[in-house]
Amino acid sequence: MLESLGKLVTESGFAGFFSNPDGWRNLVMIAIACVLLYLGIKKQYEPLLMVGIAMGCLLANVSSVFMTADGSLPDALYHQDLWDRFLNVEAYKEGYEEYLHNYGYILAEGGLIDILYIGVKAGIYPCLIFMGIGAMTDFGPLISNPKSLLLGAAAQFGVFFAFFGANLLGFDAQQSASIGIIGGADGPTAILTTTKLAPELLGPIAVAAYSYMALIPMIQPPIMRALTTEKERSVKMTQLREVSKTEKILFPIIVTIFVVLLLPSTAPLIGCLMFGNLLKETGVTERLSDVAQNALMNIVTLFLGISVGATMVGSRFLTLDTIKIVVLGLIAFSFSTIGGLLVGKLMYKLSGGKINPLIGSAGVSAVPMAARVSQREGQKANPSNFLLMHAMGPNVAGVIGSAIAAGFLISMFGG
Repeated sequence: MLESLGKLVTESGFAGFFSNPDGWRNLVMIAIACVLLYLGIKKQYEPLLMVGIAMGCLLANVSSVFMTADGSLPDALYHQDLWDRFLNVEAYKEGYEEYLHNYGYILAEGGLIDILYIGVKAGIYPCLIFMGIGAMTDFGPLISNPKSLLLGAAAQFGVFFAFFGANLLGFDAQQSASIGIIGGADGPTAILTTTKLAPELLGPIAVAAYSYMALIPMIQPPIMRALTTEKERSVKMTQLREVSKTEKILFPIIVTIFVVLLLPSTAPLIGCLMFGNLLKETGVTERLSDVAQNALMNIVTLFLGISVGATMVGSRFLTLDTIKIVVLGLIAFSFSTIGGLLVGKLMYKLSGGKINPLIGSAGVSAVPMAARVSQREGQKANPSNFLLMHAMGPNVAGVIGSAIAAGFLISMFGG
């Protein structure tokens, strides 16, 4: 009896924290997972994904404590070593057969989250989420005011600023591109870009991207007030024209044709985004639109969150690079906001004071939170101000802009 109890103690996960050389790192990550759960549940920081990411982190680090005598982790739900073998570029050089052989290891020896992670690595989950976003998005404000595209484009400035900053700090081109895309304030886009270019950084980049998206009401207002005057913030804009149903149907078709022909690597994101929107606008596919907005979106969000969170294994996450990524992510997001505001100020000048520059900050693609922040700041300067619909134009333009920026970076550095 005593021998059995002793064996139970020595082989338990609690003992694993001491016998496993990375046990202390797993313990720290379990604590971080609990903090993320608190932020997601209590503070409601992007809870739909933050709770899943935190739970994935918790499960991966708890299950990876059980190390056998030969150093393997048979009971782990996520095996970073298997994915390292799969993602090794040497496998491609040795031939497709070796590549498939490594892929077979994941299917044969992988845990539950390893299997779910295939949807992340293949880019399935982010694209399906974009389909749901498209089905929930009204491009009417953008169609009514096409100049909003300029603000959405300007708000991608932080992406390229952070790219060069990351490169100067020692990250390679693929890693720098993945870090820079945080500035687009679009979680699925950041995840897709990172899985294509730098999958080893997926955990910290995903957490940084969704954390900053949740902190928009705290990050953007000080920048908005610093770069605009009281007079500029109080500008009331005229009501947008009504957009016809035909325009709304033609818009996703035209954008798909133009953008994908211009930059083929954007096809997965732009194609799914516009397909979802077309389902919404046709008026004859309500059931499909409802599925994309609700059932499909919710299921994919579950799988995406827990899969991404599992990449936050202690041995990979607790590094100096993670701190650099968090700081660079904040810089990227801040400069994206600045880029949108500066172009907004330029449009204010060129229009003779008819455009409120605050709508430029909504050019980041966090829909509709960034537009609501523009509305709130505008009303503080002028209680009768109503900027929400005007800000939605740059906001949805930012979704398209971040997808184009991601496609550009993937096409440049994905080879």
